[in-house]
Amino acid sequence: MSSVERLDEMIGRLGRAAEQLRSGELSPDAAATLVEDCASLATQAAAELEQLTRAEVPAPAPGQDSLL
Repeated sequence: MSSVERLDEMIGRLGRAAEQLRSGELSPDAAATLVEDCASLATQAAAELEQLTRAEVPAPAPGQDSLL
């Protein structure tokens, strides 16, 4: 699974969790657990996004050489 696919999956999970929280059907304990899970998932997503952006360093434009 690629980094983009993992990010999409995490975004989907966060979206579903938000829907559950907005529904009001969760007990306070279940809602608190879900919020903690979301915080952990958001941390993982941030790390994945940082890794993805670091991996995509653009190459110099054609005709542009690196300076020494």
